[in-house]
Amino acid sequence: MTLSERSLADWSARLSRVAEEVAAAYPGERPDRQPVHTVYGGAQLFAHDTTRRLGDLALKAVERWLPTPDDLAEAVDMDPGLAEMVHPKVIAKLEREPVEDFRIDFEDGYGNRPDEEEDEAASKTAREVARGMSAGTLPPFIGIRVKSLSGELHRRALRTLDLFVTTLVGEAGRMPDGFRVTLPKIQHVEQVAVFAEAMTELEQALGIGTIPLELMVETPQTVIDRDGSSGVRKFVEAAGGRVTGAHFGTYDYTASMNVTAAYQAMDHQACDFAKHNLQVSLAGTGVWISDGATNVMPVPIHKGDDLTAEQERENRESVHHALWLHYGHVRHSLIHGYYQGWDLHPAQLPSRYAAVFAFFLEGLDQAGARLSNFVEQAAKATLVGDVFDDAATGQGLLNYFLRAINCGAITAEEATRRTGLTVGELETRSFLRILEGRKGR
Repeated sequence: MTLSERSLADWSARLSRVAEEVAAAYPGERPDRQPVHTVYGGAQLFAHDTTRRLGDLALKAVERWLPTPDDLAEAVDMDPGLAEMVHPKVIAKLEREPVEDFRIDFEDGYGNRPDEEEDEAASKTAREVARGMSAGTLPPFIGIRVKSLSGELHRRALRTLDLFVTTLVGEAGRMPDGFRVTLPKIQHVEQVAVFAEAMTELEQALGIGTIPLELMVETPQTVIDRDGSSGVRKFVEAAGGRVTGAHFGTYDYTASMNVTAAYQAMDHQACDFAKHNLQVSLAGTGVWISDGATNVMPVPIHKGDDLTAEQERENRESVHHALWLHYGHVRHSLIHGYYQGWDLHPAQLPSRYAAVFAFFLEGLDQAGARLSNFVEQAAKATLVGDVFDDAATGQGLLNYFLRAINCGAITAEEATRRTGLTVGELETRSFLRILEGRKGR
C-alpha cells in the first residue's frame, strides 16, 4: 500500500468526528405519531370539551352535505368505489377522535384585546385544559399559539405564556401529554432564542419537563435569511433542541411576497417554493413540517329555514365547492410530502379525513407488497452477512403504514395482513429493529 498508516489514522479520526456530527444534526424522522392536522380556535371560545363539540358539528355537516358515499364522490370528485370505503371511515373517525391536534390561539384567532382580558383568557383556558385532562376530553395533541415577539407585542406574548403554563401546572400538577407552544411571525433568530430562554426559566421554576416548541414559517427570512442561508434551520438551532415542528402560514407568507388576495392559496407556486425549501432544510432532523390552511369555508350562502329549491341547490353547490377545494389542497400537501396541515372549521374535518384516508387507501396494495418484499430481501441480506444499505426506503414504506394506522385509514390488523409484519414489529416503528428481530429466525 502507498497510503501511510499515519495518514489513514488521521483521516479515520476526522471522518469519525464527522459521522458523529452528522448523526447529531440529522437523527432521522421521529418515530412517534404526527397528527394529520392542527385545528386552530380562538382562546375566547375554548372549553375542555371543544374538540368533541367540533366533532359533533362535523358529523352534522356530513349528515347534511355528504350523507352517502355517492355524495362524497360527487363533492370531491372521488372514485365511487373508493368513496364506499372512505365514507364510513370518515364517520367512524369523527365519532372516535374528531380532532387530533388543537391549538388554543391567542394570535390571529384572538386578536388584540385589553391586557386584563387576555390575562383572564390565559388563566381560564389553562383551567379548562386541566379540566379536560381530568375528564379525558382533550385530543391527543394540544397547545397554545401566543402572539409574535416582534415590536410591542413581545411582553404580551411572554406574559400569556407565563400565565397559561403557571396556571395549568398549578391546577393539574403537570403539563398534558402532547402539549406544545407555537411561536408566530418570526423575523430574527434572537426572538426564538429569547422565547426558548423564557420557556426554560418557566420549566425550571415549576419543576416540569421540556415543553416542545413549534415555529411558524410566515416570513421570507424564515425561509431564506438575509445572508442567503436557511432561516428556519438557524431558528431551530437557536431553540436549543426543543423545536418539534415548523408550520407554514400560507396567507401571511403570500402577503409578504406581494401575492394579491385572489391568488393567496396553499398550492400557489410561491408557497410550493417555500415549502420545498423548508423540506430541504429540515429533512432528517426530526422536526415535523406542516402545511397551512384553506380559508374558503364550507358553509351555505343562504340562511334560514324557508329556502327555495334554487337556494338549497346553490347552498349545496357552494358547500361542495369548498369541500372540493379543501380536499384538493390536502391532497396537494400529501403528494408533496406534507402529512399535516391546518383546519379552521368543523365542516373541514370530513374533507380532511376523506383526503387523508383516500391517499393511503389508494396505494395500500402496492405499498404492502413492496414492504413485504423489502423486509424479506433485507432480512436475507442481513442473515448472510451482506450489507443492506437502503434501510431508508424500508423505513419510508413502514412510515406509510404507521401513518395510515395512526390516522384511522386502516387498522393494525389490516397492516399486518398486507405486509406480513406482526403487530409487535409494527409497534417498534423501526425498520432496522424489525430486521434485527428477524436475524434469529
